[in-house]
Amino acid sequence: MQTFNKSRKLDNVLYDVRGPVVEEADRMIAQGVEVLKLNIGNPAPFGFRAPEEVVQDMAMNLRDSEGYSDSKGIWAARKAIMQYAQNLNIPDVTMNDIYTGNGVSELINLSMSALLDDGDEILIPAPDYPLWTACATLAGGKVVHYLCDEQAEWNPDLADIEKKVNDRTKAIVVINPNNPTGAVYPKEILEGIVKIAREHGLIIFADEIYDRLLMDGYTHTSIASLAPDCFCVTFSGLSKSHMIAGFRVGWMILSGNKEIAKDYIEGIKMLSSMRLCSNVPAQSIVQTALGGTQSVKTYVNATGRVTKQRDFIVEKINSIPGLSVVKPKAAFYCFPKLDVEKFNIHDDMQFAYDLLRKEHVLLVQGTGFNWPNPDHFRIVYLPRRAVLGEAMDKIEHFLASYRQA
Repeated sequence: MQTFNKSRKLDNVLYDVRGPVVEEADRMIAQGVEVLKLNIGNPAPFGFRAPEEVVQDMAMNLRDSEGYSDSKGIWAARKAIMQYAQNLNIPDVTMNDIYTGNGVSELINLSMSALLDDGDEILIPAPDYPLWTACATLAGGKVVHYLCDEQAEWNPDLADIEKKVNDRTKAIVVINPNNPTGAVYPKEILEGIVKIAREHGLIIFADEIYDRLLMDGYTHTSIASLAPDCFCVTFSGLSKSHMIAGFRVGWMILSGNKEIAKDYIEGIKMLSSMRLCSNVPAQSIVQTALGGTQSVKTYVNATGRVTKQRDFIVEKINSIPGLSVVKPKAAFYCFPKLDVEKFNIHDDMQFAYDLLRKEHVLLVQGTGFNWPNPDHFRIVYLPRRAVLGEAMDKIEHFLASYRQA
């Protein structure tokens, strides 16, 4: 049995969400093996299409998009994002507070580089979207993970956050709706986080890329709307809501008390200018996308494809002995729990590798999302139900006899 060295690091940077298990899957595919992929949150390979008016708008604007734009983005895009922020009740947002990026990922990297010096601490949830941890670590910061509570529908543990703040803590990251759990945080939890940030002078970084992918009537509250006296940076984009991950359309919004963050904002301006601008053809569609028909609603309503696939996968997971899952409320992901005693699991990357080799199903182990224990994994439920059903049958067959050495 092949084993792995889990130190896929650049110094101390870990990014196993695209690590050795994925590399092994790529080798298998190159050899002609069919692999069922439950690991990627890119809607396009699974038959989700961009709204036609968005594609047409980009085509019509190509001739006017050949040069680079202002480093923050084109005027029409930033105006549409500012109006979007106002609709979310985010306070004190002007055109100058909007920055467009090549997806949210670029802006996360930029925002961490502008903030952190060696030894500065930042609070990031566990489980997290691991790009946050990787970018903060690359910037020289020390990541401190606060726990989200599975027994409380994966909401952040406010007491755990409070006890992990110290005089080196600069900021807190909130991922809501959450990847990988699909949680949507209630207003009282967000208010609790704001209270901690206010008392300790922390910047709030709000990753809200899935805020338009809510199911079952849940509503999303932007944490910046609750924190007019704090400095907040809110991230969102079109990759998921408009099924155009390849277009790389993201933005960040600065809000609240900007007086206390003047030096940081200057750093953001400088780093933004150094990369000239984000993709101009992609910027050209922001106004149409935010102002037009929100086709994503047809995917996440009661009879929509994403909702139906969510319901199907949750039922299948909870029917398999040794597995359980909290029903996600948003996005494309769920985070099932393994009975580690039943399967004798002590290395979840090895579990993911063994499943891939035996059943040709690719998923991401929970520690890839900086979860501290080897007892979870993430499933992306973007594939159609027939594929999900086949994959879950394979997982059930695998687990029926699996015991880790």
